[in-house]
Amino acid sequence: MPKELDQVDKGILYMLQREARETTAQAIADTVGVSPSTVRNRIDQLETDGVIRGYHPEIDYEMASLPLRVLFICTAPATKRTELANEIMNVQGVIDLREMMTGRRNVHVEIVATSTTDISRIADAIHDLGLEIESSELVKRRQMQPFDHFQFRE
Repeated sequence: MPKELDQVDKGILYMLQREARETTAQAIADTVGVSPSTVRNRIDQLETDGVIRGYHPEIDYEMASLPLRVLFICTAPATKRTELANEIMNVQGVIDLREMMTGRRNVHVEIVATSTTDISRIADAIHDLGLEIESSELVKRRQMQPFDHFQFRE
């Protein structure tokens, strides 16, 4: 069930999206106007409620000797989409998966690889699971930023 967020929760989420590792409870508290212990309690509650699902490093895969990033656009039978998506996450090299709500092209799988041999192995594994690969795109760069849909202003 969705959680109703107040301004403190929204501020905490915004600050964590910007830089979770380098942002202290004190810095968040100073920004949102509460005590550091309130920030820590709120973060614990947001984690318990499933609003915050994890903290993940942003990796430069090219610098980590994985120079190829490919986005496979796939079609899965609607009744098996979620099951197949879960299985795809076990394929070595898969880093991101998005399930679309309806229609064809309903599973997007992002992978990293060192060679075309790796790409072929992963494509074969996806196909063997029962998905049809509609297209594959070589990804040049991906950028992300905190989306201020929480309407929090510093």
